[in-house]
Amino acid sequence: MRTAWLIYNPAAGKIPAKHFLERAAKVLRSNQWDVSIVETGAPGNLQSIGEQAVAEHCDAVFVAGGDGTVGTVASALAGSDTALGVLPTGTANVFAQELGLPRLDLTHLNALEHAALELAKGSIRRADLGRCNGQPFLLWAGLGLDAQVVNAMEPRERWEKAFATTQYATQALWNSIQWEGMDLQARAASYEWRGKMLVAVACNIPAYAGGLLDLAPGAKIDDGLLDFWLIGGESLADALLRVFQIFRGTHIDAPGVIHFREREACFKVEQEMYLQLDGEPHGLTRTMTFSIEKQALPILVPNAGGPRLFSSSGTDMGGTLP
Repeated sequence: MRTAWLIYNPAAGKIPAKHFLERAAKVLRSNQWDVSIVETGAPGNLQSIGEQAVAEHCDAVFVAGGDGTVGTVASALAGSDTALGVLPTGTANVFAQELGLPRLDLTHLNALEHAALELAKGSIRRADLGRCNGQPFLLWAGLGLDAQVVNAMEPRERWEKAFATTQYATQALWNSIQWEGMDLQARAASYEWRGKMLVAVACNIPAYAGGLLDLAPGAKIDDGLLDFWLIGGESLADALLRVFQIFRGTHIDAPGVIHFREREACFKVEQEMYLQLDGEPHGLTRTMTFSIEKQALPILVPNAGGPRLFSSSGTDMGGTLP
């Protein structure tokens, strides 16, 4: 029988999920997983809990939370044989969306049971883990207008998460009115770019902005490369134009938009700017150094899930255990 911990962040998401987690754990146990539920007392405990699960040779850690919670636990599991499983109880759960797993909400009250069953019979694939200024991230890291919005919104009370999309749009509009762009220098290998930018971000997956936009189509989470996007502009009008372009998919060839794929890169700005990693605020910085650890993280994936995320096939985890 395979062993797993189910780490639960009680503060995550729009609705309390503890009752639904018990049902998800029952599904896992019925599929030959020996599961222990571990509730986090504080966000700072996530890393140590993940490291303890690795030390005890767990086959998997199932994470019930949002993208920030998932990213934190992912950093603890990187380099080990303990696989990450996502049970989406967060506000946006972009990574779960990319894997084809529904998020727990009032219209999908059986979402965690469904996700547990899909992962129990799924496969293991290995994903890259990015680093920004030494800090790990699974999905994205960036600075600019979007990071300004994230730092203005977080942390939030549970009732605010019920209006997450409206709140994000309102904050984005308000910050865009006051935004004057940032003077950014980006370097990678033998290339260098300078300009006035709205957003500068390193992506490990295609989706962005709570899953509302496909900023990095073609990004793969296991190719050993980060997709860097520098979105030019300095005003509200520029911001609205760029959102429209990204929504339509025309930003790829738009003037003032720079895209490149590299293992390493460095961003520098003249004034301190807010930073975000996996949609979580990480304070102010003037320099961002990026690197990638290729296929450092084993991930449980539904057999029919995440086809656009991966460039390689996985290892079967289904069937009857010996």
